[in-house]
Amino acid sequence: MRLVLFQPDIPQNTGTLLRLAACLGVGVDVIEPCGFVLDDRRMRRAGMDYLDQVDFVRHASWDAYWAAPASGRLVLLTTKATMRHIDFDFASFDRIMVGQESGGVPDEVATLCDARLRIPMQPGLRSINVALAASIVMGEALRQTRGFSE
Repeated sequence: MRLVLFQPDIPQNTGTLLRLAACLGVGVDVIEPCGFVLDDRRMRRAGMDYLDQVDFVRHASWDAYWAAPASGRLVLLTTKATMRHIDFDFASFDRIMVGQESGGVPDEVATLCDARLRIPMQPGLRSINVALAASIVMGEALRQTRGFSE
């Protein structure tokens, strides 16, 4: 299982997601450009000393990511989805993608995804922080696929 970050805007969220991935044993793909300079110093601030434990791949663009060999379904987390993440049957090779904190992913990217999921929330609320949303869904995906290491 992999976590895919589409052009992240906020370095602290990216560092948090890299730390999450290290702790859960999942790989991470970062699709650039980022809304910040993606460097070791900025990532270490949020990711601490966990970053050396992450299977981390940078992709120069969406086109570069899309052209790279990959296995499994691409599953997008989006507030625009109708299917709830708790109603989805995850597979161990799924790639769970989150969009930019400021605007998600473009429609042309969303339409290429194999599935689009949302987290059920209280009426009238817009969204959950991208790092929290990814952790909620990754936890459910790993639970379903028995992907936790302990």
